[in-house]
Amino acid sequence: MNHYKETIRLGVPIMLGQLGIIIVGFADNIMVGHHSTQELAAASFVNNFFNLAFIFGMGFSYGLTPIVGRLFAQKQYAEVGATLKNSLAINFIVGILLSLCMLFLLFNLDWLNQPKELYPYIIPYYILQLFSVVFTMLFNSFKQFSDGTTDTLTPMYVMLSANVLNIVGNYFLIYGHGGFPELGLTGAGISTLFSRILTLVAFCWLFCKRKKYTEYLQGFRQSVINRESIRNLVRLGLPVGFQMGVETGSFSLSVIMMGWIGSTALAAYQVGGVVTTLGFMLYYGIGAAVSIRVSNFNGSRNNQEIRKAAQAGFVIINTFALLFIAFLLLFRTRIGYLFTPEEEVVKLVALFCWPMMLYQFGDGLQILFANALRGLTDVKYMAKMALVCHFGLALPIGYICGFILHLGALGVWFGFPVSLTTLGLCLGRRFLLLTRSTTE
Repeated sequence: MNHYKETIRLGVPIMLGQLGIIIVGFADNIMVGHHSTQELAAASFVNNFFNLAFIFGMGFSYGLTPIVGRLFAQKQYAEVGATLKNSLAINFIVGILLSLCMLFLLFNLDWLNQPKELYPYIIPYYILQLFSVVFTMLFNSFKQFSDGTTDTLTPMYVMLSANVLNIVGNYFLIYGHGGFPELGLTGAGISTLFSRILTLVAFCWLFCKRKKYTEYLQGFRQSVINRESIRNLVRLGLPVGFQMGVETGSFSLSVIMMGWIGSTALAAYQVGGVVTTLGFMLYYGIGAAVSIRVSNFNGSRNNQEIRKAAQAGFVIINTFALLFIAFLLLFRTRIGYLFTPEEEVVKLVALFCWPMMLYQFGDGLQILFANALRGLTDVKYMAKMALVCHFGLALPIGYICGFILHLGALGVWFGFPVSLTTLGLCLGRRFLLLTRSTTE
């Protein structure tokens, strides 16, 4: 039972912090959707592409967690601070590179053949999201450092506080309340940018002022940027970022196919994406807790406990998956009304819930074992399998079902149950083989 208690203790704050992001996503889409359906469709396009950058960046920063977890288990606190400094340096560089990639896409929007009437909404919102990439990457370093030291509460408080301010800012800037101009989707972008800057500033202040960070801060100040440490962070972070980026990329490329169908399909896909991310973040919180515990046990070479930590995560995640499926089943016909009064969009969202239900167990499985392998610092295999499953299965199956079999927008979703479940089974087999070879 100790494994369940510790996994929940670590995972719930991570989960609540991530759910805070989802709540902001809900609020953004509800407020924007009730302002105009075209703005909701534009938000769908922009958010799906920036989710690719943000998720890749988050995955890349995950390379810090197993390193910090191992050093923390060995009580090398000064080294933890030094590693954080190196993580901030490399994450800043990656943030700049991601920003340049997204800027290139902005200059070539016509390649993606999206509805022209959405461009006046897409461009200003896209630019505001572009400015926030570097701030998000730097915050990721602090968050993964904190998670690796088993302090998952501080990031939760920082993220939830910023998210509340984001929602308040939306209220004033989207609709023009309180004497502010009515900016619609652009107002949502301004509020989001401000909240992301705030999370970084708040964590920097806490790291410098709180007593519990004193030993880490000393190591941070006394260290210099180390090429070997940077190389190690890249070695671990790049495959994880690639794996998560490929998964997000399959969803982001699917939004292009939705754009081919029309604005209604694009708006419904945005709603479906926000809803299914709710389940993803539930599983992610527990998966991240499993990664922290596995990395700690890996630091002390306690291989028997590694399997027990993963087993506890398996039970908890599948319980959440079952509850989320029940939620979708009960409320699938009503969910769309939270975001828009448009009947066509609501009906399409209700249809999308069926393939969403099909892949919840597979999604939970791949998140669990991806995080367990990350805790073992075994990251290359999952990157390869993610490429095979998401680009080799999800996108081709979605295209065939949507356009060749003429199932339309619903058919585009059908690739995800196959790809996510296949990936989860492959990663689970890899984890069992690795832990069997170390325990026997």
